Amino acid sequence: MTVPDPASSGHLAALLASASVEISSRGHQLQELRDHFEAGTDVTITFLPGDNYRHNIETAAALRRAGFNPVPHIAAREIASREALDDFLGRARGEAGVTRVILIAGDVVGAKGPFKSSHDVVASGLIEAHGIARLSVAGHPEGHPYLSAAATFKALEAWQDWGRQANIRVDVLTQFCFESAPILKWLGELAARGIGLPVIVGLAGPATPATLMKFALRCGIGNSMRSLRSQISRYGRLLTDTGPDAVVRGLQAAPNAATADIAGFQLFPFGGLRKAADWLHSYPEETLRKIKQATPAAHSQKP
Repeated sequence: MTVPDPASSGHLAALLASASVEISSRGHQLQELRDHFEAGTDVTITFLPGDNYRHNIETAAALRRAGFNPVPHIAAREIASREALDDFLGRARGEAGVTRVILIAGDVVGAKGPFKSSHDVVASGLIEAHGIARLSVAGHPEGHPYLSAAATFKALEAWQDWGRQANIRVDVLTQFCFESAPILKWLGELAARGIGLPVIVGLAGPATPATLMKFALRCGIGNSMRSLRSQISRYGRLLTDTGPDAVVRGLQAAPNAATADIAGFQLFPFGGLRKAADWLHSYPEETLRKIKQATPAAHSQKP
């Protein structure tokens, strides 16, 4: 059984309690979100291939009216022109009060406009011009499907430099994993390279192993898929939901110094918002209860 480190566990449990959650840009999940998540929650909005950014802004504005904090993705290769990016950011700020965006390259190979990468977007100067205070970029603990590890770390170093120059908080939102080991190793490599960007750890919300496998293949998840395969082969229960408990327990068992750069969690609700919310509301409370139970015993063993 994984034994939690009290300092790390308490810190991470508190972050879980305020985790962000992702919804589709279509906006059809708003009522379910109201039913299961508290007002004030950061809600990230996908930007899928073929999305019209005006629709994404409508979803962001609806979230703001409902009391949530909308955090839209900007998919660089989906933006048709500098004017479109200017309009997107202006409307996001004016109609939805957006102060944080998640910047990604996008899932299409060819760019629809002048922005071939995330760095092309910030080179436009429009992020600063529209008063965006916080920018999240992608992190890949199990490796990027098209870039070498050295290239991904070099890119994060460049983001750190840009954030300092632009006076904008840059953090890293990670791809989800099914084990904690790749995340901890990646955090250690960031520290060794002097990359001090805050990290938001992506978690796959409760869903069946078959559903999680589908999303993992779509997102290019690497070696930690073996843990899913192990569950399927060991139990043969494809309809039993699997949550991110093992990942979080592994992070909580690590020394506090190893997880110090974790600044939050993001839940990807692959099994639906209700299941994600149920897990999110129960797990931190259960963890804190176990820590409180274990602490007196640990103290009693001291000489």
